[in-house]
Amino acid sequence: MSFKRSVALLAVLASTCSMAVLAASDKVLDKDHEYMAVTNYPNNLHIIDTHTDTLFKTCAMPDDFGPGMLQISPDKSRAYVLNNHYADIYGIELDSCKVVFHAKLAQRSTESARSMFSMAVSPDGKELYSVVNPTEKNQDHYVVGTPRLQVYSTAAGLDAKPLRSYPAPRQTYLMQMADDGTLFVVGADIYTFDVNTGKYDVALPVRNWKRPNYSAPDVLYFWPHQTKNRDFSILYTAAKFQDEKQDMATAEYKYGYFNINLKTNKIEQRDFASLTEVYFTGMRSPKDPNLMFGVLNRLAKYDIREQKLLQTAELEHSYYCVAFNTDGSKLYLAGTFNEIAIFNPDSLEKIGKIKLPGGDMAITTTQVFIR
Repeated sequence: MSFKRSVALLAVLASTCSMAVLAASDKVLDKDHEYMAVTNYPNNLHIIDTHTDTLFKTCAMPDDFGPGMLQISPDKSRAYVLNNHYADIYGIELDSCKVVFHAKLAQRSTESARSMFSMAVSPDGKELYSVVNPTEKNQDHYVVGTPRLQVYSTAAGLDAKPLRSYPAPRQTYLMQMADDGTLFVVGADIYTFDVNTGKYDVALPVRNWKRPNYSAPDVLYFWPHQTKNRDFSILYTAAKFQDEKQDMATAEYKYGYFNINLKTNKIEQRDFASLTEVYFTGMRSPKDPNLMFGVLNRLAKYDIREQKLLQTAELEHSYYCVAFNTDGSKLYLAGTFNEIAIFNPDSLEKIGKIKLPGGDMAITTTQVFIR
C-alpha cells in the first residue's frame, strides 16, 4: 500500500472512530435502568450498563483530570465531578455529555483553592456544597487561609459563584448530605453543618474519641459512595489495649468503621476485624449489612458481628475502590488501572471485567445509580 493511501485510510479510520465516540456520547440513559459512573485519565466520564456489564457511553470532560471524584444528582440527570487538580467542580449532563455547571473554587486571581474530596449535593438537587482550602499567593510568600464551606446554586451555569460561604473546620475532606438536609462533614471529627447558618457541631469524635483502652484511630478514606441503603461509611484502624497501661506490645490492632445512615442520621462506630492488612475501601452488602467487603491487594469478606474473616480472593493487581450493584448480586472493583473487575459476593469468584478506554482510574469514586 502506498504512503498516500495509508494516510488516507488512517484519516478515514480516525474520522469513523470520532463519529462513533460522538454518537456514543449522545446516547440517552434509560429510565428505571441501573448504571455505574466512573472517571479515568486523560479526562473521561464513563457510564457502564450494569445489566450487561458493558460500556454504555463516554463523556469527554474539560481541563485536566484529578481526582475525578464524582456525585450523581438526586434526579440522576447529572454527574458532578471534582477535577482539574482538585480546583474545579463540573456538572455534566448524562444524556448529552454537555458541561452545564462549572465552579472555579478559587475566588480571586491571587488565590489558589483546592477541595480534598469534599463535595455534596442537596436532596432536592438545587444546591452544591464544597469545603475549600484557600491559599493567598503573594509575590514572595504564600498565606494559608481559613477553610470555608462554599454553597452554589446548581442552576448557576458555567461561571458559578458561591451563594454564601462560611468558615469550616481544618482538615476536612469527605461529606454527604442526609435526607433531611443535614450536611455531614468528615475531618478530625465528624461534624454536622447547617448550610443555611454556617453553624457546625461535633456529631462524633474521631481523632478526639475517648474510647477506653483504645489508641486514637487512623483514617485514610477518600471514597464517598452513594448507596441504596444510604450508608456513608469510613474505615478506621486502631490499637485496642489490654488495660490502662496501654502497652503496645500486647495491644490488638483492629479494623472498624464509622457509618452514618443518611435516612435517619444515626451514627454507628464499630470494630469489625483484626488488622491483618490494609484496605482502601470497605462497604457493607446491600443484601446483608452484617457482611463487610474490603479491597486493596486482596478482596476480603468479613462477618461484622463475629469479627471474623470469612473469605478472601487473590487479585491480579491492586484495586482501590469497591462498589455493589443495587441488589447486592455483583461486586465491582475499580481504581488504579483502566479495568473494572466483577466478583460474585457469595463465592468471591471473579465473573467478569470491563476494560475502559483511556488510562488509569487512579482514586476515582464509582457510583451505582438507577435512572
